[in-house]
Formats: sequence, structure tokens, C-alpha cells
Amino acid sequence: MSNNRSGSFLGGLLVGTAIGTLTGILLAPRTGRETRQFLKKSADALPELAEDLSSSVQLQADRLSESALRNWDGTLVRLREAIAAGLEATQQEHQALETAETGRSPELDAPAHDNLL
Repeated sequence: MSNNRSGSFLGGLLVGTAIGTLTGILLAPRTGRETRQFLKKSADALPELAEDLSSSVQLQADRLSESALRNWDGTLVRLREAIAAGLEATQQEHQALETAETGRSPELDAPAHDNLL
């Protein structure tokens, strides 16, 4: 079944191409010589066009890269802050649990020089 569909599609594609080509030749506003000259000029301009396009794409890629780096730096800063906050909360919770288990403050059990930090 799929071979039949692909065969029909290819047949339609070939018929459409032939009709389009014939219509283009019959209704062309220029002579064959003028059309060939136009195509040659267009082909000669392609390298310059490709270079301009390449420059434009490179410029856009650079902008995107700079934007991604700024976003990444901001994400890293927020991640470091979140990790620091998480560590602090963990230490506070650990101290609260020790206090609840022993009924005393862990600071009272620590040597005096540890409290200076």
C-alpha cells in the first residue's frame, strides 16, 4: 500500500514539474538569452550573498552565546546562594535536633574557642 502511495506521489511530482517547466518557458517575460544573463549575474552574486549570510549568522550566534553566558552566570550565582542557604538551614536543624535530644544547647557543650568562629 505504501509503495502505491509513493508511486502516485512521485508520478504527480513529475507531472507537476513538467507542467510548471512548460508554463514557465511559454510565459517567460524575457528571451532565453536574457534569462541566461540574469541567471549568470545571480550566480555571480551568490558568493557575496553567502558571505553576508554567514556574517549575519555568526553575529547572531555570538549574541546568543553572550546571552547564554550571562544567563548561566546568573544561574550559578542563584545556585550557590541556594546551596549556602540549604547548608545553613541544615546546620540550624541539626542544632535544633541536638537541643531537643539532650535538652541542652549544643553551644554550652562546645569548647569556648569554637564559639569565636
